[in-house]
Amino acid sequence: MLQTAIPTHHAHPATRAPMVTIRAAKSRDLAELAEMIAELAAHHGDTAAVTPEHLERDLFGRMPWITALVAEAGGELIGYTILVPLYRAQQGARGMELHQLYVRPAHRGTGIGRHLVGKAREQARMAGATYLSVSAATGNFQAHRFYESENFTPGPVTGMRYLQALA
Repeated sequence: MLQTAIPTHHAHPATRAPMVTIRAAKSRDLAELAEMIAELAAHHGDTAAVTPEHLERDLFGRMPWITALVAEAGGELIGYTILVPLYRAQQGARGMELHQLYVRPAHRGTGIGRHLVGKAREQARMAGATYLSVSAATGNFQAHRFYESENFTPGPVTGMRYLQALA
């Protein structure tokens, strides 16, 4: 079972924050997970269209598409990461994209993001991935520093990405 409990800080026991558990998302988490995805989208000036039904389909449906890990403290979700499989055909290498990483503002700077990345690494290895990939916007220097501190190697994105809507 993918679950880890971590203290949020080293305060006096009488004032200690609740333990944080990092675990795989469950059906009961879908509404809160959709809410956090919307919070991240708003942070980037975007609007999220995802619904709990989309997440139900993509996490637990007939053909699961993503993996979500959540950070829970005191009975509420305080962060998440979403993983999506990747493949490098020329190398026969399986990978995992750390598609999103989010920690609610009140819990930032407490190590929750680092623990989510650590659990994402474990999950990717368990799925047979040999690499973990993540991207951050060009001007998001805080994210760049964070991922570099987590031993991700920066590399430029080259070329164009083309999309085609499928009906």
